[in-house]
Formats: sequence, C-alpha cells, structure tokens
Amino acid sequence: MAATFPTLKNDRLLRALRFEPVDTTPVWMMRQAGRYLPEYKATRAEAGDFLSLCKDTARATEVTLQPLRRFELDAAILFSDILTVPDALGLGLYFETGEGPRFAKTVRTEADIANLPKLNMADLSYVTDAVTSIRHALGGAVPLFGFSGSPWTLATYMIEGGGSRDYRHAKQMMYATPELLHALLGKLTEAVIEYLDAQIKAGAQLVQVFDSWGGALGHRQFAEFSHAYNRQIAAELKVRHPDVPVVLFTKGGGLWLDIQADSDADALGCDWTMPLDKARQILGATKAIQGNLDPATLYGTPQAIQAATTQMLTDVYQNGIRTGYVANFGHGITQWANPEHAKIFVDSVHEFDLSKVV
Repeated sequence: MAATFPTLKNDRLLRALRFEPVDTTPVWMMRQAGRYLPEYKATRAEAGDFLSLCKDTARATEVTLQPLRRFELDAAILFSDILTVPDALGLGLYFETGEGPRFAKTVRTEADIANLPKLNMADLSYVTDAVTSIRHALGGAVPLFGFSGSPWTLATYMIEGGGSRDYRHAKQMMYATPELLHALLGKLTEAVIEYLDAQIKAGAQLVQVFDSWGGALGHRQFAEFSHAYNRQIAAELKVRHPDVPVVLFTKGGGLWLDIQADSDADALGCDWTMPLDKARQILGATKAIQGNLDPATLYGTPQAIQAATTQMLTDVYQNGIRTGYVANFGHGITQWANPEHAKIFVDSVHEFDLSKVV
C-alpha cells in the first residue's frame, strides 16, 4: 500500500531519528492540531462535538493539515484521541464540558477485566481511514505520525472512569491486587500493538506512544507497570515494521531515561523537567531525543520564546552531535497559546545554526 502514496519530500525528521545529517533541526508540536487555532474551533463547531470530529474522515484530515498551513513543521500527526482504544473496548467514551473525557463503565474487578473483548479494528476503522486520507492529502510534504496511549495511561482512565489527580483506584489495584493490573495491562498491550500496526499499514510513517501518566508512578512501579509494557510494544512493532520509527514519551519520566533506553524505541521524549544536556549524557548516540520546551513559554514575549528555544537547542547539541534530535514541547501546546507565538517557536528552531555546534 505504501507505494501508492506520494513520495516524501521532507524527510528531515526521519533522518534525525536515524542520526543522519540534517540541514536544520526538525520540529513539530504535540497537539499541534487543536483548540489554540481558530480554524480548528470552526471545524469542530461544524462537526458538533469532539468525537464526531474524530470520526469524520474529511474533517479529521482538515484539522490535521491546518497547522501545516501556518507553520513550517517537519511532521503531521493524526488528529484523534488516546482514548479511542478503551472506547472500542466498550467503555462508552464521552466528554463532559469543562471536565474532560469520561467513561460510562469502569474496569475495577477481575470480572471487568475478563469481560473486556479483544480489540476489533473494524470498530476503529475511522482512525485508519483518517490515516490513509491524511497521508494522501499531505502529498508527501512531511511524514505522518500515528499514535496511541500507553497501556498504563489507558488503564488509569479505564479504572478511574476518567482523568484523575491521585489515581486512587488505579494505584489501589496496583498495590492490593497487582495480578489484576498486570492482566489488564497485558490485554491493553496486545490492543495497542494491533492498533499501531493498523495505523502503520494504513499509512503512518512513524508512531508515538504517549505515556502521559507514567510520571505518577514510583520508580520501581514505573519499570514494572509502565515501561515493561511499552518495551513490549516497541519490540513487536520493530519486528513487524523494522523501518518505522517508534517514539516513547513519558511525561515526568526524565529520571528514568536509562530505564527507557532499554527498549527498541528509536527516540525518547522528554518533558521540561529534564535538562536536555543531561539527557544526551545519559543516552549518548543510542537514542534520539525529542522535546522539551515548556508549552507555557508561549505565554511570554517573542524575545523570551526565541531565547528559551535557543537555549534548549544549545543544551541538546552541547556535546557536538548535530543530529539525533527533534524539537518539540515537553507536552501538548495549550488552548491558550497564541498561534503567532507558536510560529516564533517553530521559526526559532529552524533558524538555529547547526554549523556553530561544537
């Protein structure tokens, strides 16, 4: 199928992930297609609600392309949500205004876990349809990211019934009945592998696993209940698709870069709590790095945004390696960001002179 897609014109990001020379630093923004853009808000209003927008192939394609019309980005990312998998498992995803995602059902008992069905990709055909549509619409301009939530992150939503500040029910399961949590995580790992495999087959040229709540764990628990499963996902995807890069991003996971490096992932994402010079010292040239500007930086002045971006790049290139890095935020761009300030960030990345790296 891949041969039927337009030829890729800008492979800068893919080359950086392979530690090949790049003319300038590649950059994209997590949540780059979203509610900080007025054109996105207009398209979402037309769709009626968030889930309807995700399931509308034409509109999902449109909002994926919107940031690329404004900014000189080096990748597009599928417009979707990390909770599509638990929704397809029958939990009934819905969104409460001002409260974020919720599930009609929770998964808290042995019976709840046993009754979870095997993921049927037909229930997620709207996602793979969007991937294929976006890939064609891009015309080869930049590569397309597919993505999924990590098993641990998906499990927290499924157990809690939505977002959480303390993860009380998830952590109760972890400490009181760890065998149940492992059973749930095992099922979710199988589902995520099939989900990302389907996205790649539909046209995604690289994928990212969002371990959004991995940082809520203790260090031993992170290794056992989060990384062990992310590691399985990366390993299986590299067996099935050796040339498709895999990026693992754990928010709050900078302390565990050495643990995360023990995987087949091509790159590790960092949030703003991890100095990138230290990240490079830990990883060397074994893993590419992605990140890690605080998205709140965009609330600052243009001069402050440019200075912070330049400092981030100076940090990551401090040891003289002029590739193996993808600029990004340390988490998703916020709904309050000024699009013009996002442009300053993107342009500042590309304007950074790699020839001066020593």
